[in-house]
Amino acid sequence: MFRSYQSVLPATNKLLQMKWDQTYYKEHRRLVKEAQPMVDTRAPATYMHLHLKLKKLQLEEERLATIERDNRILLEKMSYIMRTRGRVDNRNNYEYKSLNREKRQRELLRVTKENQSILKRIMLRQPEYSAKKWQREWEENQSFLDNISHFPKDWWLEDRSKTSLTLNNSKTSLNRSRTFNNGDRQKTFAENSPYNKPQPGVSRGGTLIDNNQSRSQKPTPVEDKPDDSPKDRPDDNPEN
Repeated sequence: MFRSYQSVLPATNKLLQMKWDQTYYKEHRRLVKEAQPMVDTRAPATYMHLHLKLKKLQLEEERLATIERDNRILLEKMSYIMRTRGRVDNRNNYEYKSLNREKRQRELLRVTKENQSILKRIMLRQPEYSAKKWQREWEENQSFLDNISHFPKDWWLEDRSKTSLTLNNSKTSLNRSRTFNNGDRQKTFAENSPYNKPQPGVSRGGTLIDNNQSRSQKPTPVEDKPDDSPKDRPDDNPEN
């Protein structure tokens, strides 16, 4: 590696020259790194008296101390007054007397009497309109309306009741047709209807069952008799 080193000045030993140059360069970089600036660029020093004014704080503390002392003195005076009722008689037994009291009382009494008389007249006043007459006229108008109307009175209420009844019937039929689980199999309401169950004395196929017959015995089916048509039937009237 040192054989390809190109020194600035000619040297007899390239290896030593390369080591000397590297040592000089490292020393140069150290001096550059540790070099001190010629111009001081640091922030100026801060002084406490410029930011914190001690005189102002002292005056504030003195003011608070004065207020605290005055409050304490006032509290002591108030507690002494509450204990001993003070040294000054501040009770005033003078009653307020008005020279115009009797006149104002007479005026108030007069106004009260007038108000009562007006209220009595209002209560005893008969109404100008007759409620019975209005009721009679309304009934007469209703009768006229029934005579000239095409539809009966309150026909929409009847339609509404019919509609609600129809809806209720449809809901009931829908609920009956829904299937429900009966043990391990599903059955509909129609299958469990009591109308499809065998009636006493009649089987499902229409065969008659004796009530005294045991359940284990099978019912005997009724034989179908041939229908006597009019052609096969003998003439009842021999004259014809």
